[in-house]
Amino acid sequence: MARDARGRAPARQRPAIQKVALLVAAVFVLVGVLGFIPGVTERSGDLAFAGHHSQAKLFYLFQVSILHNLIHLVFGLVGLVLARRVGGARLFLAGGGAVYLVVWLYGFGVDRESPANFVPFNDADNWLHLFLGFGMLLLGLLLSPRAGTGGRLDTPFDQP
Repeated sequence: MARDARGRAPARQRPAIQKVALLVAAVFVLVGVLGFIPGVTERSGDLAFAGHHSQAKLFYLFQVSILHNLIHLVFGLVGLVLARRVGGARLFLAGGGAVYLVVWLYGFGVDRESPANFVPFNDADNWLHLFLGFGMLLLGLLLSPRAGTGGRLDTPFDQP
């Protein structure tokens, strides 16, 4: 595979796992931005920084707050950086999927009116987190299963 001066593969020659990780990360950035836009976010005037009292809903469905939107933005930006390398793409997808499964468990178990629901989550968020968790985890583990796994310790990294 041809590489540029920095050792990265050109976009069209990137493994599928990198392309998928870039797409997923870009969607997170987009969702983070859309969470601040009136019209896309219902009751955007009621957008609280954090806590379950935020009445704003992205796409009239997902309860959001400023903190929630910032988390999506940062997660997406981290994903864009990690997706530049195969191992980073795998980490973003599989690790991010595992994180979202933990977030789903947290959202599933936390009382909606509790101060512990500081991000905040509603039922639509919880279903989305379950879907994202399994989807990202499966993509990270199954897509390009041999890419980025390394090789034998006695094989130099720059040799095929």
